[in-house]
Amino acid sequence: MTVEITFLGGLGDVGRNCATLDIDGKIALIDCGLMFPEEDMLGVDLVLPDFTSVFARRRDVQCVVLTHGHEDHVGALPYFLSQLNVPVYGTALAVGLARGRIEEAGVTPDLRAVATGTWVDHGPFRFRLVPVSHSIPQGAGIAFDTPEGIIIHSGDFKLDPTPVDGIPTDLPDFADLGNRGVRLLMADSTNAERPGFVPSESSLRKPLYEIVVEAKGRLIAACFASHLHRVQQIVDAAVDAGRYVAFLGRSMQRNVPIAESLGLINIPADSVLPIEELLKLPPNKTAIISTGSQGEPLAALSLMANASHRWVTIEQGDTVLISARPIPGNETRVSRVVNGLLRRGAEVFHGNNAMVHVSGHGAREELKTFINVIRPQAFVGVHGEYRHLAAHAALARDMKVPEVFLCQDGDAIRLHNGKAEFRPQSVSARHVFVDGLEVDETGQGVVRDRKHLAEDGVVIVTVGLDLESGEVVQGPDLESYGFMDDPSEVFAAARAMVLAELKTVDRWPADPEHIQRKIVTGTRRAVKAAARRRTVVIPIIIEI
Repeated sequence: MTVEITFLGGLGDVGRNCATLDIDGKIALIDCGLMFPEEDMLGVDLVLPDFTSVFARRRDVQCVVLTHGHEDHVGALPYFLSQLNVPVYGTALAVGLARGRIEEAGVTPDLRAVATGTWVDHGPFRFRLVPVSHSIPQGAGIAFDTPEGIIIHSGDFKLDPTPVDGIPTDLPDFADLGNRGVRLLMADSTNAERPGFVPSESSLRKPLYEIVVEAKGRLIAACFASHLHRVQQIVDAAVDAGRYVAFLGRSMQRNVPIAESLGLINIPADSVLPIEELLKLPPNKTAIISTGSQGEPLAALSLMANASHRWVTIEQGDTVLISARPIPGNETRVSRVVNGLLRRGAEVFHGNNAMVHVSGHGAREELKTFINVIRPQAFVGVHGEYRHLAAHAALARDMKVPEVFLCQDGDAIRLHNGKAEFRPQSVSARHVFVDGLEVDETGQGVVRDRKHLAEDGVVIVTVGLDLESGEVVQGPDLESYGFMDDPSEVFAAARAMVLAELKTVDRWPADPEHIQRKIVTGTRRAVKAAARRRTVVIPIIIEI
């Protein structure tokens, strides 16, 4: 029997974490995540994995198994389940955080919360979730018991000796699996280049408390809405300092009650107020915990930095705490937010000037320990940019793992009769862009066109023309958008060039499409010669 793992996302960029496990012709998805757009993805709201190869075999798809509740692992579920509604397994928090967005998409999901340490059977798949420490409660690795041996996906993890919730990565359970023999390990590569160990999440308790206590006026703290350990520590510091707390941002206001209902965080009810009530109190008695740590344009903190938030206006004396590290590609956005906050008089603490964040991903010594505990026969690094995957592969080779594969999105590993076969670019794994609130896939060519328009602008050329005789009755008239401040000289040259091109037409009457090509050619030559630009030219012929 053949077992095959195919990577649809997460191997080459940060986000879109998704893979398929194929056993005996049946498919289970491991995670179903999204990626937030980078600066050059103009007009794009979200980036999804390419599910084309999965939908082509929709009758074979059995279920989805989640490692944890971060958006880069569960955020694509609304789009996937709207096309193929199969059962989704995960910890109670993972499926709880996923539920709201799925139901907003008009899908009634079959979400199945399972406890860690318990084997689950679904069709040909047998798996169990193993607790791991991460930046969100109830993180898990997944162990699959397959005909080709045990396959482990680590999920996102670190070896935190003092986790906030008291639940460390379950190395004894992973060691037990290792003693049984692990055919393939897929492990988190995010910090594979980082030496040593990542500090414990609990190490932030003191520096966060000091910032909160020393703040003279209002405190505003931003972090990931799903980083509930961090939310708990900030709330604890604020309450200890005698402050009342309000939550801002849709995802923050949704996630905190879910975690509370599961007993995963503890927030004193008498210390939480609606934002409109909190703002009536003296500033030194208030704390606001918001979204926007990644500089998202419409998130609460970004709106504050732009002085456009409905409730909160940044003032002299405010203290802002950004308790997150920018995701690669978001550095410019975050810097823009910090600058805006500083201009409005706030004191800003962030990862470059204060101890306000630790990673939820293990560094090299932790990754070595993990490999050593499991002792897999084969290894694939997952979750990271290509350089992270390459560093993790080199580390696995140094630890004498027999088979090490450096994979990218679209690659597959086939296990059959005790042998492992690397299958490069087995399926399409392009970026799928979502533009707008609906499930509307925008092609990569459209995004390239948008980038072209943003960089070089557009010129519209209108010509009134007698197509029978070739007489130019009006124009050429030119107008531009995003091209240059004063295009008058370029336009004069373009008019002359267009008229010259029209004179080269051999015979009249002429085909309108042929005339449009002449107009485009003349305009582009003039623009390129005068402005060194490759602008988009739109020809309009008015037949007279």
